[in-house]
Amino acid sequence: MKKYNFDQVINRESSGALKCDALQPLFGNSELTPLWVADLDFAVCPEITEALKARVEHPIYGYASTPDSYWQSIINWLDRRHDFKVTREELTFVPGVVRGVAYAINFFTQRGDKILIQQPVYHPFKMVIEGNERVVVNNPLRLTENGYEMDLENLREVVETERPKMMILCNPHNPIGIQWGADVMREVAKICRENGVVVVSDEIHGDLMLYGKPHIPFVEVSDDAKAITVTLGAPSKTFNVPGLVSSWIIVKDEALRTPFFHWLEVNEFSSPTMFATIGAEVAYTHGEEWLNQMTSYIEESIEVIDDYLKKNIPQIKIFRPQASFLLWLDCRELKLSQDELVNLFVNKANLALNNGTMFGKEGEGFMRLNIGSPRSVILKALAQLADAVKSL
Repeated sequence: MKKYNFDQVINRESSGALKCDALQPLFGNSELTPLWVADLDFAVCPEITEALKARVEHPIYGYASTPDSYWQSIINWLDRRHDFKVTREELTFVPGVVRGVAYAINFFTQRGDKILIQQPVYHPFKMVIEGNERVVVNNPLRLTENGYEMDLENLREVVETERPKMMILCNPHNPIGIQWGADVMREVAKICRENGVVVVSDEIHGDLMLYGKPHIPFVEVSDDAKAITVTLGAPSKTFNVPGLVSSWIIVKDEALRTPFFHWLEVNEFSSPTMFATIGAEVAYTHGEEWLNQMTSYIEESIEVIDDYLKKNIPQIKIFRPQASFLLWLDCRELKLSQDELVNLFVNKANLALNNGTMFGKEGEGFMRLNIGSPRSVILKALAQLADAVKSL
């Protein structure tokens, strides 16, 4: 079995990496350690690079067909990894999960319609809703002594009073890393189906489960869910290939699926590029061992970070994620305003993290840390943060 090296530090400057190039315009300092954009600083599975190189060496980049083996690689992966049975007709391509959300918004809703989200949550949900002239309604997650949970009573109240046409679910949840339980999701599906709400379930982090926790696709929890769900996923977070722009949509219900997939097809929204299909197929076919080793590395990093914070910065705590390489940092014990908190990380610790309020006002007192980097980089960043906190 090949051993992959996730400790290798790779310089991403001058490679067009957003997490580096956007430091100056967004944070005012190009020298910060970038721990924000949710991609990984690990070299991809070598088979992906080899397959792309082989195609690039052919001197013609003409119109490309989509091989059956591409679709089958997704179907096989979902079955093998999650026991999620999908047929070819239930599956199509989209060029990115956020674009897929936007397509669903534009197809299933009209301008002025309300769409429900659960903040704190992945910030492009709000952006794409409002950018398409729809209205955001919020069913905030409830923070308890045991962590975050859905407020199902409030969900029903909001759905029945605000009458949203759509709900965007994050499963597993970004930024907190929760894999929602089947019972909770069954109740969500029941409430939404009874009230004519289409659920768009963003499951892009579903392959990145940690500590043996299984991923539960929302559409699989009940007949109610099957009738109303548009599921989105991708190899991008899983295998660190977001630059290839390869994602997929699954719709189980024929009445929901047929007109939507037709609309995607006639507008050529579901036509993949050759590099998107090559990269995805190779990842799903040959990348499983790389993924297993990578998630083990992330699990070890979480333990190291938790231990470091407890010993050196006890005012900052983590919510242990059940999925993904993102950590939701609880900084409330520092007793800083959000502006002061951001200043601490950016101007005193020289670190670029995501501001917690980016995910909604419920993120006040929090920051999101991307730990998908070599551990030496993460430990150096923590030492910088510890020094900054001591200077307060």
